[in-house]
Amino acid sequence: MDGQWYDAEAGPLVRPYAMTGGRTKPGPHGVRFDLIALVVVDAGGADAADEALLGPEHRALLGLCRSETQSVAELAADADLPVGVVRVLLGDLLEAGHVRVSRPVPPARLPDERILREVIEGLRAL
Repeated sequence: MDGQWYDAEAGPLVRPYAMTGGRTKPGPHGVRFDLIALVVVDAGGADAADEALLGPEHRALLGLCRSETQSVAELAADADLPVGVVRVLLGDLLEAGHVRVSRPVPPARLPDERILREVIEGLRAL
């Protein structure tokens, strides 16, 4: 085996651009995945025959999402892949109907800190 593609401790190496086909942005629509966006397998989405056509990294991400809902950051850590690669692969899975993604709540829609403090104080008073 060529020494350039093998690391004695890590084993065979695959460059990130090989996993994404040279792409750096997810999907043709340029979807942006926040690190805290939640990913879940879409039970009503694509069938098992479609899944068999996916690459090993795509299938690994699906396997991680099957056990429980995962954030993009958790998927990257658990799959031991760079976040950029995970975002591109998730874009593929989203477009094919394999996964659903819940976007995080924008800060403007979160409750005011004052209200949260009043709720905490009310709970402590109980």
